[in-house]
Amino acid sequence: MDEMNFTLPELLSKGLDNFPAGHLAATKRNGEWIKTDADTFKRKVRHLALGLYDIGVRRGDKVALHAENSTEWIICDLALLSLGAVSVPIYTTQPGDQIKYILENSDAMVHIVSNDEMFAETKPLIKSVTGVKAVISIFGSKHKKLKPFDDVLESGKKLDQEKPDLFDSLKEAVEPEDLATLIYTSGTTGLPKGVMLTHRNLATNVVASMESLPFSVEEFHDKHVLSYLPLSHIFERIVDYMYIVMGCRIHYIDQIEEIRDDMATVKPYFLATVPRLLEKIYTGIKVKGQELTGMKKNLYYWAIYLAEEYDPEHPPTGFKALKYKIADKLIYSKIRVLFGGKMKGMTSGGAALPPEIFRFINAIGVYCGQGYGLTETSPVITVQTPETMRIGSVGKPIPGVQVKIADDGEILAYGPNIMMGYYKNEEQTKEVINDDGWFRTGDIGKIDEEGYLYITDRKKSMFKLSTGKYVAPQNVENQLSNSGYIDQVIVVGYQKKFCSALIVPAYENVKKRLKRDGYTPSEPLNQDEKVRELIQQEVDKTNKQLSPWETVKKFTLLEKPLTIDSGELTPTMKVKRNVVRDNYQDLIDAMYPKED
Repeated sequence: MDEMNFTLPELLSKGLDNFPAGHLAATKRNGEWIKTDADTFKRKVRHLALGLYDIGVRRGDKVALHAENSTEWIICDLALLSLGAVSVPIYTTQPGDQIKYILENSDAMVHIVSNDEMFAETKPLIKSVTGVKAVISIFGSKHKKLKPFDDVLESGKKLDQEKPDLFDSLKEAVEPEDLATLIYTSGTTGLPKGVMLTHRNLATNVVASMESLPFSVEEFHDKHVLSYLPLSHIFERIVDYMYIVMGCRIHYIDQIEEIRDDMATVKPYFLATVPRLLEKIYTGIKVKGQELTGMKKNLYYWAIYLAEEYDPEHPPTGFKALKYKIADKLIYSKIRVLFGGKMKGMTSGGAALPPEIFRFINAIGVYCGQGYGLTETSPVITVQTPETMRIGSVGKPIPGVQVKIADDGEILAYGPNIMMGYYKNEEQTKEVINDDGWFRTGDIGKIDEEGYLYITDRKKSMFKLSTGKYVAPQNVENQLSNSGYIDQVIVVGYQKKFCSALIVPAYENVKKRLKRDGYTPSEPLNQDEKVRELIQQEVDKTNKQLSPWETVKKFTLLEKPLTIDSGELTPTMKVKRNVVRDNYQDLIDAMYPKED
């Protein structure tokens, strides 16, 4: 197969036509898993595509999709791709004014929403968006002007009976160079930008990513997988395309808070994740040991600390291998149950995975590799494989993709996965794609002699102290976040003499620790002296591992965590540093009195 000349519907059809008997996808709703088999899935894709065609959607038209992860989300997406239409996914957490901006800027002619709750943000604004000709509700609506999803399916079914060759002819008319999706990056600064990705961009990335998986494609066939990252983000979407091609059974969770129970039920084989979830699991595992006593506690932490020394690039041999085997039998095997008991591997993306967690997950018998990429690169640029598990690195480029470092340290990428550009924004497109087609990632990094890529920081997040020293805050933040008592941390210090930090303690863990010491902290917890003393100890530990200019001299404890709803985090949990600075400028200023 020459994937360079394939569209996404053609690629996915190969998986759908050979899908094993049983359900292709299952969506958890109100505690129940609602399953859909491959034949039903294909039929709904076909009828929805024709139903959308019936209301006027044509090749090149934009259709917005604002819904939670579900089987229906993927059906909508593939129906649009089969038509040659352009899907415009919108995050469920996106505020109404941004949704209005996306609908207008993208020239969306149809807006698909999951339910009235999802439509609530848009309803007061939708009348002024003159380009939208129809709004479709997937799960029904009390608003009469919204078209029921089932009605669109029914009209498509009728059209299919009248013109049985129409769907195939529409799908065959789609070209690899056609625009497939318009993804508005949430971004950590400014208005969202519409990233234009073609069928070729996405299809090549699917195929190259499958070639870079830790296990063979055949091993994935008929396996259960869990999907929890937003499908509106290109990372999970590409992974789900891969799942369909490989014949995996996808399970869409309902609430992230229930993911542990969902893992126990689904018993997934593989998981695409971001460091945030693994950090929480890792912290929970470390703190769990505090509930033990005596020999059990000593044994537990012996195994945990042993795992933190693990080097996947150089697996242990001899006596050390025996120690890991004992730890696995006594401790690690029980920890794997937290992932459902059948988890073979996972890929972490979206941000850097702290080395301690990387070592730990691999040590307990679950393959954990890192990947690197951006929405603008469809998204995968590099990924670790079992042969390229180097600590601190994000692996090597996937087939067909090239990487180099610019003179100023910025990572540049080139390949069939590089976006067409930003929609209606030629100026910003030229800023990030040079005349030779190399994409400027905005990340600082290095490539070692063997071709391994390392990410140092975001180019825009690095700052310079008044002493002239440069600080990569993410490195300091990652090390501080390894503490079981620190939940979130933002390092600041631009044009100041030293680094300071805004810290959100892991309050539940802090309270448990202090309770064991016979102390109950007072509210508000961020102002309790004992809480501060405990965090100070954690900061001091981290400072010993940092360069002198990176050390955190002062910190302020925040009462509440940074959230997506407050605008301080993107939907993929990246920190919007400018928003955090604006929101807490007074607290930051207080750490830098004039005499300092």
